[in-house]
Amino acid sequence: MAKSRLQRVNQKIAEMVVDTFGKIESAVVGGYTQIEDGFVGWYLVREGETTAEAKERLKRRVGE
Repeated sequence: MAKSRLQRVNQKIAEMVVDTFGKIESAVVGGYTQIEDGFVGWYLVREGETTAEAKERLKRRVGE
């Protein structure tokens, strides 16, 4: 049975909402990651250590 016009329009709207949510989520997570990396790099990195190494060290320490 063929979908009605209303069902097709509703499906398109649902797809647009999901796509928009994904874009917003990516932007928010990306922004947070940049802020987190900046904070770790500025305040928590030890001499000779990269930001990624400092984050890993902090994760291990929290797990103890």
